[in-house]
Amino acid sequence: MTGSPITGLGSSRLGPAERAQALDRMASEEFDVVVVGAGIVGAGAALDAATRGLTVAVVEARDFASGTSSRSSKLIHGGLRYLEQYNFDLVREALTERGLLLQRIAPHLVRPVPFLLPTTRRVWERAYLGAGVALYDAMAFQMGITRGVPHHRHLTRRKALRLAPALRKDAFVGAIQYWDAQMDDARYVVTVLRTAAEYGAQVASRAQCIGFLREGERVTGVRVLDLESGHKTEVRARQVVNATGVWTDEIQDLVGGRGQIHVSASKGIHLVVPKDRIHSSTGIILRTEKSVLFVIPWGRHWIIGTTDTAWNLDKVHPAASKSDIDYVLSTVNEVLNTPLTPDDVEGVYAGLRPLLSGETDETSKLSREHVVAHPVPGLVMVAGGKYTTYRVMAKDAIDAVAHGLDGKIAESCTDRIALVGGEGFQAMWNARHRLAAKSGLHVARIEHLLQRYGTLIDDLLLLIAERPDLGKPLTGADDYLRAEIVYAASHEGARHLNDVLTRRTRISIETWDRGVGVAEEAAELLAPVLGWSRQQIDREVEYYRKRVEAERDSQTQEGDQEADARRRGAPEIVPTY
Repeated sequence: MTGSPITGLGSSRLGPAERAQALDRMASEEFDVVVVGAGIVGAGAALDAATRGLTVAVVEARDFASGTSSRSSKLIHGGLRYLEQYNFDLVREALTERGLLLQRIAPHLVRPVPFLLPTTRRVWERAYLGAGVALYDAMAFQMGITRGVPHHRHLTRRKALRLAPALRKDAFVGAIQYWDAQMDDARYVVTVLRTAAEYGAQVASRAQCIGFLREGERVTGVRVLDLESGHKTEVRARQVVNATGVWTDEIQDLVGGRGQIHVSASKGIHLVVPKDRIHSSTGIILRTEKSVLFVIPWGRHWIIGTTDTAWNLDKVHPAASKSDIDYVLSTVNEVLNTPLTPDDVEGVYAGLRPLLSGETDETSKLSREHVVAHPVPGLVMVAGGKYTTYRVMAKDAIDAVAHGLDGKIAESCTDRIALVGGEGFQAMWNARHRLAAKSGLHVARIEHLLQRYGTLIDDLLLLIAERPDLGKPLTGADDYLRAEIVYAASHEGARHLNDVLTRRTRISIETWDRGVGVAEEAAELLAPVLGWSRQQIDREVEYYRKRVEAERDSQTQEGDQEADARRRGAPEIVPTY
């Protein structure tokens, strides 16, 4: 499963050896395209380019998906609220992508999720919202992409309370239930990158773009600093794609001159609470003054968010303040029988949306649509958009690359290509009981692995067969097997403990101690794969503890300035050299 039997181009494995090989090739070859940034748009651009037959390199300054793409609401959705803004084209595009992801591209990673939309007025609001949801479903139906996503339905208050007993009876008069989809955003990015690697892309994290190569006014590549070794490399390319999200302006500054794209950062925070704190069998969506607040099912937890406020401070580690947390709690408590308190919050995370700057300073009114520009020869910039439409953004960016390259470049085909682990997923899911019997794992464990790795589960089961101790759960985070920690480093590009506990798994937001209790065990599992000494293990664990401490401290501060200052109190992750 880690090889490429169809293409023969490469392996989907992103381990230490593959990273070293990728950096060696970057130093010695000229590529058709270098992608700067390995969030969802950069990953998508790399896959789009690789499947068109182009040679591709991808560099990321931190971990894959370490910015916006691991801190979203984890929804694949059409954007129901954009109908109110009459942005029908954006909704139609997003619904098309939702259908493709559910049915063809990532059936192992994307799955339907129900939402209850309470109404507070008996006639006009139900008619108004009902018309919007009906249009939402109708648009999806017209495009033939509704399989697996039920149609909406109107509910009386009594029927709504059967689904969501946690709601206060006096907080609503009825409800509409509709369906969207969800995924683990960071895991999805890694899977896209692994698919790009399988089609020949050379991928490296912790490889920071520190400048551009130029021939006259033309960009001919990038200068890269390997943050793990301190070594600098020049990577030559016929075209460079800047897909750095909220860092677009900073990368733009490296090339000099006035850019064509300007991006503003909007902070959104989410809270994670245990499943038993809100008695409901469905997600809930609440309309607020400026936007909406989601209560999203997440395994044994709920994710509640999000906010939408301007952010001009540290982009690497945006901080959630006490005010942010209080706002989310007070908003959701308006409709709950048993109010949530700060003591109910297991985890908190904050992320930044890259919004295209307009004339208004109000981030909720800035554009969610994307733009592609060619500011100077050899450089393509893509920014804006939303997670759900990443594939369209990637296609448009590589269309611009193709325009800048000599010769005929094939059309995008990513709408027809399953991500690694997706091909044959349904058949393997149907055989999950047989897999459980053969492996000795409980069927619940097999289901967990299938929904995270798809048919790549074979890799995990082989690891466990070779080392039975890896089939045991982590002590203190028993949703995850020990094999998943090893696999994160050997196959998924994790370089540090923080990468594993925060993004390859979600232990940092799904446990009361935010992963501190499993840090030592996880680091010990990672050490042989990453070649860590005892000293490095201790440094990784200490860094993680200080990071959690700084985050907790920042979340007790009233405002953004104070929260940012406290979050910056943690040292940066340590290199291994």
